[in-house]
Amino acid sequence: MSTRIRLTHVTKDYGLAVPAVDDVSLTIEPGEFMTLLGPSGSGKTTTLNLIAGFETLTSGTIAFDDADVSTLPPHKRNLGMLFQNYALFPHMTVAQNVAYPLKERKVSKPDIARRVADVLDLVQLTGRDGHYPSQLSGGQQQRVALARAIVFGPAALLLDEPLGALDRNLRAVLQAEIHRIHQEVGTTFVFVTHDQEEAMNLSDRIALFNNGKIEQVGTPEALYRRPETLFTARFLGDSNVFPLSPSEGKAVWEDSVWAIDAAPTGSPTALVVRPEDLRLAGEAAPGSNSVSATVTAVEYMGSYRTVLLAFGRSGLAGRARLGPEETSIAAGQTVIASWPVARQRLVTTAIPSSV
Repeated sequence: MSTRIRLTHVTKDYGLAVPAVDDVSLTIEPGEFMTLLGPSGSGKTTTLNLIAGFETLTSGTIAFDDADVSTLPPHKRNLGMLFQNYALFPHMTVAQNVAYPLKERKVSKPDIARRVADVLDLVQLTGRDGHYPSQLSGGQQQRVALARAIVFGPAALLLDEPLGALDRNLRAVLQAEIHRIHQEVGTTFVFVTHDQEEAMNLSDRIALFNNGKIEQVGTPEALYRRPETLFTARFLGDSNVFPLSPSEGKAVWEDSVWAIDAAPTGSPTALVVRPEDLRLAGEAAPGSNSVSATVTAVEYMGSYRTVLLAFGRSGLAGRARLGPEETSIAAGQTVIASWPVARQRLVTTAIPSSV
């Protein structure tokens, strides 16, 4: 079962200087993997709690498909929840933990046994049904929690930083598992994280939060390649950011006047270039925008090299990303950094008026 979740002008105000969630409107499509991404205090977790019913709305509405659930208590919203701390019952076996929501819903014993076996197979824990949580690794406990959250066929699954307590390698394994399970069950997933890489790997779309508002919504590629604001450009991946001087139809920074590929919308305040789009050489690449730079350091990162740069007269800090075998660039060199016009992005500092 897949559910459309629609938030319309949702606000949660605790009476502080700024609302925790400020007039957020967002539609999550049936079967979509939507990630609510942002720094601590940006409003993403409060938004998830409003969807779950753990927090009450100050204003606005939340609807599942065509049903307004804004005032429904959590237990009547038919949602699965997955938390960072697993929240398993320590005195119950794996099978008993997974069966718990089915027993609460008065499902017959034969049906419980069948559904528990099916979901344990789905999360690759067949044969562990008689174990207790204390006998399992952290990754296995999280699989049990995931099985319990989906065994009853919830309208949607809400995941609140579920991988935050795991080490990096195990996180990568569980990310792949969550992605596979989402594909197999087809349920709407709403995932909260502050980890940009995790969001990029898992999501169909990302809603990027900043100060209680949605800064931008789109696919991972759209947010990375086509950021609309400076916050989006800086939060998702590394960026070279050139603050622009006011100019009609041009991009002006220090003595450089750069070509643009389309008329900007609004009043852009910066030009953004991703590190992997920079070419470093003794002269500019034909048809590209360029700026002089001094190499301040070269860092070997295994699969690539990061070149730290000081751009122009001001020494604006930036970086380029080169292949691991590129050894012709060294600290102290003066180079020309150039990039294709199509790979740059003009952005504003303000949140767009509509999302």
